[in-house]
Amino acid sequence: QVQLVESGGGLVQPGGSLRLSCAASESIFSFLTMGWYRQTPGKQRELVASITAGGDTNYADSLKGRFTISMDIAEKRVYLQMNSLNPEDTAVYYCNGHRHVRDYWGQGTQVTVSA
Repeated sequence: QVQLVESGGGLVQPGGSLRLSCAASESIFSFLTMGWYRQTPGKQRELVASITAGGDTNYADSLKGRFTISMDIAEKRVYLQMNSLNPEDTAVYYCNGHRHVRDYWGQGTQVTVSA
């Protein structure tokens, strides 16, 4: 079975930075895209960023360059660098792997931005 495991979440002060990591059980080449989503109670899960094995990236417009997605194909890991964090970024962040027939999800990692 495909497994995606997130790590790196935690408490950070406004204006600070955090780097999330997603470890995949299978090659990134086996996914059409991989990415990060986030969700807060009462809101739908929203796309943060995605990346293809070829390095093409896509970001939510509202993030305005504060977040950067990257990958290490050899290590089968996808990262999310989050800078200039504000309280509105507080959410559970989920790693996603997309294939033609279905999506795969990690269990999520909590990010809390607070003074």
